[in-house]
Amino acid sequence: MRLVTFRRQGLEEIGALVDEDRRIVRLQAAHQLRAGRTSQHLASILAFLQGGLAARDTARAALEFALSRSPDEVLVERAEVELQSPVPRPESIREFMVFEQHIINALRKFAMPRWLGTLDEWLDGAFGRKATVAYRLNHLWYERPIYYKGNRFGVVGDGARVTIPRYCRAMFDWELEFGIFLCKQGRDIPQEQARDHIGGYTIFNDFSARDIQAREMGGRLGPAKGKDFDGGNAIGPALVTPDEVPDPYNLVMRARINGEEVSYGHTKGMYWTFERMIAYVSQSETLYPGEFFGSGTGTVRESGKDRRCCGLEMGRFLKPGDTIELKVERLGTLTNYIVGQEQ
Repeated sequence: MRLVTFRRQGLEEIGALVDEDRRIVRLQAAHQLRAGRTSQHLASILAFLQGGLAARDTARAALEFALSRSPDEVLVERAEVELQSPVPRPESIREFMVFEQHIINALRKFAMPRWLGTLDEWLDGAFGRKATVAYRLNHLWYERPIYYKGNRFGVVGDGARVTIPRYCRAMFDWELEFGIFLCKQGRDIPQEQARDHIGGYTIFNDFSARDIQAREMGGRLGPAKGKDFDGGNAIGPALVTPDEVPDPYNLVMRARINGEEVSYGHTKGMYWTFERMIAYVSQSETLYPGEFFGSGTGTVRESGKDRRCCGLEMGRFLKPGDTIELKVERLGTLTNYIVGQEQ
């Protein structure tokens, strides 16, 4: 299922995308027609995630009923509603950095003189990653999946306008990512059981004010206001249930700015998997349904060519009037419109 949260006639409800994502089945309305009552599992996607297998069965039965009977009152056009993030206010946001090539690119760009970064890329191609300066600078990253806590209140969905923060002058960035929502409570979760805690996959654009982020993190903490602003976390368009994504580590990722494809990535570039992230974070800590884990920028090195997936790596930032689209295979396309801050 491809589940969405949307606003219609001033009310928020959940649905399932159908007809190549052009229409939405109103799941609660379909269930009520089918069963003669409402379901607590269909009150929100958070309730769906908390409901486990019973919620999935209820949602699927409602969807199948709607598709077989096609009652007009349960089908709406996607273009006629406002999509929210699948979970409009996640229980938490943990943003990881699990694509090896992304951190290597960042180190070469910001931690080395240009000539050394160029030489280091040559060393990589000639002698392998472990022969590089970037690998040595980055050795602690290989020990564990690292993350920071994001602002769960600054979340928007597909089609939302994202305002550049007033304090960001020239380096408003985008990141091509995907992520998961958890669906089970657990603590000290073994890696081999961690996939059972994944309730679904979605696309994530972690917007960044890179100019202030660089200054903040020079103080050995952050990213703070580099990431925390209204609309800074775009998630969507849908929560795609795991049965629709048989191999999350074999998905093509693409980004377009104003219709021009600017970036290509692939989830096979993940050094740390979501299962390893869940196992690591849950050490002596209880995790809950509705928590979100982001993958970090999806850069990959493929066929000797470095594919870059954020403006920081490419030197191409966003400006007012831009449209940014992130597309991940099987997950759909997340589109946002960039506007300037009112003065």
